[in-house]
Amino acid sequence: MTHPAHDHGAHHHEGHHHAPAGASWRTAAQATLHCLTGCAIGEVLGMVVGTAAGLHNAATVVVSIALAFVFGYALTMRGVLRAGIPLRRALKIALAADTVSIAVMELIDNTVMVGVPGAMDAGLADALFWVSLALSLALAFVLTTPVNRWMIGRGKGHAVVHAYH
Repeated sequence: MTHPAHDHGAHHHEGHHHAPAGASWRTAAQATLHCLTGCAIGEVLGMVVGTAAGLHNAATVVVSIALAFVFGYALTMRGVLRAGIPLRRALKIALAADTVSIAVMELIDNTVMVGVPGAMDAGLADALFWVSLALSLALAFVLTTPVNRWMIGRGKGHAVVHAYH
């Protein structure tokens, strides 16, 4: 009979439930940073595409949010697929891991971008655009980290990915 600690199959079901104090701030920050990377790529690309194409602000925000979700999920799936998980299952894992995190991040990020006077109307060569975008992403990181910590502490969000790393 094998000892439960040596049975690797058991770890996929246990997750991080047995951590007495919940998730650490470091784990939550890493999960948020991972999510922020995907969001930032999508957000910047969306803002660049929307601004360069002369789209209305609302359309630019929609493009940015859509691309943020695509890149956020893609980064998570890349790691999960590398662990040998089939594509359909990897997509389900990414959806479970990142949906709330990306949604919170995008809500904060786009609220800041729309709320900063002139930020959405600034051109790509305008410092106001890039400063506002950097500020919005930084604020999104700060406000999303506690959400991720709470979720990971309950075996949700990015905790579902840790079994595959």
